[in-house]
Amino acid sequence: MCLWSGLLVCVLRGFSSQLGLWRLLAVEGLWHYPRQPVSDQAVYKRLAKAGSSSLQWLFASVTTLLAERIAPWMATDLAPFASEVVAIDATTLDPLARRLTDPADVSAGKTVLPGKLLALFDLRRQQWRRLLHRENPDENEKACARDLLEGLPRGTLILADLGFFAFQWFDDLTDAGHWWVSRRRAKTSVKVLHTLYRDGDTLDQLVWLGAYRADKAKQVVRQVQYRHGEALRSYLTNVLDPQVLTLHDIAVLYARRWDIEMAIQLVKQHLGVRLWWSSNLVVIEQQLWATLIIAQVVMGLRLEIAGRAEVDIFDVSLPLLVQYLPRYAARGEDPVAAFVRDGRLAKFIRPSRRIVIQTPPIDPTRIVPAPPDIHLERVPRYAQRRCQPGPDSN
Repeated sequence: MCLWSGLLVCVLRGFSSQLGLWRLLAVEGLWHYPRQPVSDQAVYKRLAKAGSSSLQWLFASVTTLLAERIAPWMATDLAPFASEVVAIDATTLDPLARRLTDPADVSAGKTVLPGKLLALFDLRRQQWRRLLHRENPDENEKACARDLLEGLPRGTLILADLGFFAFQWFDDLTDAGHWWVSRRRAKTSVKVLHTLYRDGDTLDQLVWLGAYRADKAKQVVRQVQYRHGEALRSYLTNVLDPQVLTLHDIAVLYARRWDIEMAIQLVKQHLGVRLWWSSNLVVIEQQLWATLIIAQVVMGLRLEIAGRAEVDIFDVSLPLLVQYLPRYAARGEDPVAAFVRDGRLAKFIRPSRRIVIQTPPIDPTRIVPAPPDIHLERVPRYAQRRCQPGPDSN
């Protein structure tokens, strides 16, 4: 109990080494627990042998408790046609400090990376849904993306960046009963099947992905496009009905993919995962899971604070939550109530600088419905690419 609790406290306080954990347990003392008569090497060895299963269990337990607490504040108005709304992303973890790496690596000038984190993020609840750590930082995201989606209910809407762009991936999501939205990759060939709406650069069309024999997707998708200033923005989705998901909705939803980027920034920057305590993979995973537990709590309480204060969630500062929530708790106050009470005065709650999405107006009377006999599937052919496993990789 003291070991794992101490590990969480060390992460929250921004300690920079395992030695800080030993001092907390053996010299300073943790809360009301007596000081532990152990050496620093005993702590090092215990961590190296303990694995990360206890912390993963704690992460799952905390997530379950938070789910009930934040249920009244979840964003049910976000894509209401979908059963869930999630974003997926991958991030390479920052290099290990040279003082932590093997001398042979240092002499060879080798940069040692602790791996890659793949994440599934629940946008309505602002919670990590699933996390996978991979030792190989160069592994392509699409190689294990399907593992992230295991257990998602049918009808989940999935947002992903261009690192997950692949015809077979899109087809597999549709076959699994999921919805998805993606940016269109430059130079992706399409064959227009039906134009739902057109006004200058503003387009809403049903298209086949892949206009050439060598690389063809199975299912028809919807392509929307509009100009914003000098930029021409283009998105793809398998939600074919513009009455269910409008062009503006698509642009707003894809912008919400930034939520997962902010959550990753919380872990790496504000909670210190950029500073590793050890080059031991087991200790790296322990530090990572401890950080994710704290991040899960902070993001959950942020959603509750925004709901109770009746403000947009992005008006509540994540960095200030990390800094001040523990201070309120240490004084014996309810940190959520304190943040709601003092938020505007202390500028914990302030107008967000997040960009407001603007799209051209669409006249719904000018939308031309697709004919009822339109064919929505064809025989696919996926180009051979190294990023996908199996003989039919795309």
